[in-house]
Amino acid sequence: MNRRKTQYHFFNKPLFKHLLFWLGVFLYFVFYMNIANYSGYRQLFEFSITIVSLQIVTTYISIYYLIPHFLNRKKTFLFIFWLLILLIAMYALYLVFKSYYYDPKYFEYFSPILKEQARQSFRERFTSISAFLSKSIKFLTPAALLLMARFYKNQQKYLKLSEQKKIAELTALRHQLNPHFLFNTLNNLYALAIKKSDQTPEVIEKLSDILDYMLYRCEETFVPLNKEIELIKNYLSLEKLRYGKRVNISFSQQIDKDVKIAPLLLLTFIENAFKHSVVQELKEAYISIEISTDKNQIIFDIINSKPNLKVEVDKIKGIGLDNVKKQLELIYEKQYALYIKDEKEKYHVTLKLASK
Repeated sequence: MNRRKTQYHFFNKPLFKHLLFWLGVFLYFVFYMNIANYSGYRQLFEFSITIVSLQIVTTYISIYYLIPHFLNRKKTFLFIFWLLILLIAMYALYLVFKSYYYDPKYFEYFSPILKEQARQSFRERFTSISAFLSKSIKFLTPAALLLMARFYKNQQKYLKLSEQKKIAELTALRHQLNPHFLFNTLNNLYALAIKKSDQTPEVIEKLSDILDYMLYRCEETFVPLNKEIELIKNYLSLEKLRYGKRVNISFSQQIDKDVKIAPLLLLTFIENAFKHSVVQELKEAYISIEISTDKNQIIFDIINSKPNLKVEVDKIKGIGLDNVKKQLELIYEKQYALYIKDEKEKYHVTLKLASK
């Protein structure tokens, strides 16, 4: 099983995909060319390897240097200038190979037209605009294909992110504010209203704020962290009303600057803590929550007690946490770290996110 997983990860790595792509380009040249025009496969391979090598250099310099440093920064003139310099350099290398190695070695196998071209001087070849444009198109073709593939991948990723965001929001409503939670909250509100408690307006306001935030304020990919903290405070207040002395809640925050975070991520972990500590605990449970910022990171830390009553609950693979993990992969990619410790008497989750 582990061997299959290792093989899958290897085949799914970008390096393998790029090697496969260039192998396909090389084989295209080999099978596209007519072997009758060559002295044998050795000549065909030498020519194909040379062209592909120049394409590789052109492609990776263009994609990983020229585009990020110039085109993406809207320095179009500099991008065109350096791209032209790159193509001239690749064309010069191609002519050096042709003039001083390939043509002298295989001259006798050339057709009359190719022999006539081979007799031209290096300067005549280098100043041929039509030949330069023809070879430039050939050098740039793989880069164009890879850019098209990257654009398609990014589009698919964007669509997947949009779909996942909607699923996460709906899941948050279904799990954080499920009918059972609303039922208990409304029952508590009814009891407070009967007693004419001064808490009644405050509780109604907090519940209203939670619903308003989840339904209408989570449309952006990232929201201010202080808004998420406000949501958490409102949620904790209602849960404290629901469970009373059955839970001891500690919530601290150290936010030294305005940062943004993907919405509803943290609340899922908090809901999970209540679900797996307070609900199953006959005595007093505790939940400790800390949110802080450190340089360019948001650090979320939550610890909840485990009930003495032994119950079989799948904490890590719940629907809510699965959705959070998918959101983390889609939104933050490699800019996050999630640590989950299932210890004997407590359950500890630490989430570190790159601040936006």
